[in-house]
Amino acid sequence: MVTGGYSSEAVISYRTAKNIFNQLDKNQFDVYWIDVKPEGWFYEQPDGEQIPVDKNDFSVAVNGSSIHFDGVFIAMHGTPGEDGKLQGYFDMLGLPYTSCNATTSAITFNKRYTVAVAASSGIHVSNSIHLLQHTPYDVADILARLRLPVFVKPNNGGSSIGMSKVSRSEDLAAAIEKAFGEDQQVLVEEMITGREFTIGVFKSKGEIISLPMTEIKAHADKDFFDFEAKYQGKSDETTPADASPEIYERVSAAAKKIYQVFNCSGVIRIDFIYNEEQGVPYMLEINTIPGQSDASVVPQQVRAFGWTLDQFYNGLLLEALES
Repeated sequence: MVTGGYSSEAVISYRTAKNIFNQLDKNQFDVYWIDVKPEGWFYEQPDGEQIPVDKNDFSVAVNGSSIHFDGVFIAMHGTPGEDGKLQGYFDMLGLPYTSCNATTSAITFNKRYTVAVAASSGIHVSNSIHLLQHTPYDVADILARLRLPVFVKPNNGGSSIGMSKVSRSEDLAAAIEKAFGEDQQVLVEEMITGREFTIGVFKSKGEIISLPMTEIKAHADKDFFDFEAKYQGKSDETTPADASPEIYERVSAAAKKIYQVFNCSGVIRIDFIYNEEQGVPYMLEINTIPGQSDASVVPQQVRAFGWTLDQFYNGLLLEALES
């Protein structure tokens, strides 16, 4: 299992990895905890000793023996585990892994590229403008092209870090600068009104399966589903969502189509806003390595689906090894 990472999302990665590690069948798999940090890659032994990873072949030397792995469970949010870099490295080594491939990971990590591919495939997305840090932009022009309120978010990354909701024109410039503090690219996106749903999708024995979706309502003191709402209990999550069969069918169908269009693997989570007037689910973003702490949305949905977490995570690993 590989966790950690180089971004501010590393703290979330460790929560995800701990939950998955606890669920994997140690009688079936020899599981090694690999921690990827800016200062190096290490195998962390049960006694806490850290052994450097040989990046030439992704092996570790333990008690005089060289350990080579059969596959990798990627439990890392942010770079390099969610943006395709780690996947490309494992591809070169011929090691199977549990997440989407390098191309899909790179595209979906970039919110602008994601919505462009989705729109070209007939998937409903919001109007947006893509900004680059070293390219001049005009706030007045943005306001002329997009209707308030808008969401301003780092183009790469997740966990809603650096994201803002802007309802007043005078607040837009500061929100853009805040997002540029997290990334060199920023997406400014029109807000779609409606109910917020998120849904996990995975593949089992070649079949694309959608999990029971979750409805998310941020608390009254939160304007949207930001970092605090996601990870500090500032939201209400209802799983399975209290929605009509028609809404379930439309969101599920859109989610399965997205999984297929983007050639996904493993489990992903897709966020939607369902506009009830139009009867249309609008895709917000795709999370190719969604949070997997015990209280996270995907584990909630797995339980609602009638599976145990050990059944689910062991199944994901076997699917990767056998594909």
